[in-house]
Amino acid sequence: MKIVPDTSVVIDGRITSMIKDGEYTGSTIIIPEAVVAELESQANQGREIGFSGLNELQNLSKMATEGTIELKYVGERPSLDQVKLASGGEIDALIRRVAIEHDATFITSDVVQSEVAKAKGISVIYLKPQIGESTPLIIDGFFDEHTIAVHLKERVPPMAKRGTMRQNSIEQLRDTPMTEYELRMIAQEVLERAKRDPDGFIEIERQGIAVVQIGSIRISIARRPFSDGMEITAVRPITDVELEDYAMADLIRDRLTTTRRGMLIAGPPGSGKSTLAQSIATFLSDKGCIVKTMEAPRDLQVPDNITQYTALEGSMEKTAEVLLLVRPDFVIFDELRKNEDFRVFADMRLAGVGMVGVIHAMQVQDAVQRFFGRIEAGVFPQIISTIIYVEDGEITRVFDLDFSIKVPEGMHSELHIRPVTTVRDALSGRIAFEVFKYDGETIVMPAIGPAIEEKTPINIPEPIPEAATPAPEHILAEEGAEEESSWETTKYEIQRELSRFTDGPVEVFMKSDTKAVAYIEDKDVPASIGRGGKNIASIVNKLRIGIDIRPRSELPPLEEEIPEAEMGEEMPETEELKIRIEKKHLTLVALRYREAIVDVFAGKEYLFTATVNEKGEIDLARSSSIAQELIRRYNEKETIRLRPV
Repeated sequence: MKIVPDTSVVIDGRITSMIKDGEYTGSTIIIPEAVVAELESQANQGREIGFSGLNELQNLSKMATEGTIELKYVGERPSLDQVKLASGGEIDALIRRVAIEHDATFITSDVVQSEVAKAKGISVIYLKPQIGESTPLIIDGFFDEHTIAVHLKERVPPMAKRGTMRQNSIEQLRDTPMTEYELRMIAQEVLERAKRDPDGFIEIERQGIAVVQIGSIRISIARRPFSDGMEITAVRPITDVELEDYAMADLIRDRLTTTRRGMLIAGPPGSGKSTLAQSIATFLSDKGCIVKTMEAPRDLQVPDNITQYTALEGSMEKTAEVLLLVRPDFVIFDELRKNEDFRVFADMRLAGVGMVGVIHAMQVQDAVQRFFGRIEAGVFPQIISTIIYVEDGEITRVFDLDFSIKVPEGMHSELHIRPVTTVRDALSGRIAFEVFKYDGETIVMPAIGPAIEEKTPINIPEPIPEAATPAPEHILAEEGAEEESSWETTKYEIQRELSRFTDGPVEVFMKSDTKAVAYIEDKDVPASIGRGGKNIASIVNKLRIGIDIRPRSELPPLEEEIPEAEMGEEMPETEELKIRIEKKHLTLVALRYREAIVDVFAGKEYLFTATVNEKGEIDLARSSSIAQELIRRYNEKETIRLRPV
């Protein structure tokens, strides 16, 4: 019996399986040169199916050497023009011609090739995808019930990640390293199964990399030149979680079943975002909703009644066009990464489709900023109405988004009102932070810092009562409230940032954890604000605190005597620096640094930056907080010194 297999069957690997089963023992296997050329081209491009097909030809050659079959290579090698027209069927035509010339049975697993061959009068055997494959894969032997992922690389012993999402560890599975031959056999078997299994997909195949999904296992196969050696990584979910198993599940149910149908699931990689997304998909499906998914790759484990779509012709935008015709109630968009993904998500949500998106982010603010920068600010809350933050497999926070036109909290009241998105904690109802555009830049302004992110406190000595920074009463946030130790650090940071725009002193008064008032020289106020508020917006976004910049002429006078220092007293510090106190001024005399910009230190601690005038002096208002601080430090015997910038 003469048999001519096409490229799909050689890659599929079932020819050798059928020969081993005795079905084609003693047959003459005729391999067209066009098949060899196509496999060689694919292998040269780093495509895994090319290597899989070449391995199959090597197996056939070994069978021919053993006398099991007779193997021939015939036909002509395709020309460059024919290779360029391969997608149009030129290579397939050369393969069919070999079957006609040798009066052989043509075997293919390509349905189009099969139908064309029948139309040509060729004897055809069409190998349909096998259903119900139960033979374990080689890679299955590396898994047990506690294994999350398996990492196999040539010249390295196989490793496995075992445990739970919260607690897991890397374990070595054996002492001997993996060989390239073992990895090639595993890769070929995986690709053959993906071709035959209805639940198998080759999601990505590019030079040096192939990503395959078989059931619940996602397998990545990498080889040179993409990686420095052949590597196979297999990942699978180990838990099947229902929405009811999560904390705050009632909040999520309420929002999914009302008008707040734009949801974002955020969290760091491996935190359980996709697991929550598939739980939500199953919940919605059980409630009678038509649910679809958009994934690349398709690795969500959802019931069969939920259709999983990938990028159509490499574009999620084309997938969205199809979905809008299908008219689902909800779409689960797994892993928003590219600009196109965010735009598609927004378009579908504004079209009335309920959307649940998954995004990588270390903080909720990061997720908002990534999304906010890609769409119109005014429609953001219409697209995303709820944000769920997931960490270690659990829902830790749920936030609701609202929209208003106002002056953002913490910004100068004279600024123009603008669209502001308010992010509010769903449980407490407190505002977490606000998001808005300022001179084209996205600003995320926290309102309750400790409720969003717990930070390690900075240990700063408690202020000495008699030298505490005095402030006008209308500047204090609450009468009798104590300043937190971190305020001093924040004040110094604000002083340092604003000193870039003024030659004079910068005096800062903290009103609350997120608001401050800064007084600088009258002439320097415009420069510190910047054109369109660009400079102050940059500082606000960096320090995450609202800053109200005011001219020094508005600074209320302080009526406080300095008992330790006599008026007009000159206090020598070093040969290079003297401190002189007068009725309304405190002057640092540093003749050596005339017209230089200097940092002023008390001991090792930075206080402020200033410019020494042509007389070699730095003048400060005696009532200012900086002057009071200098006097306190001097009375405590700390060394006051200058350092040129």
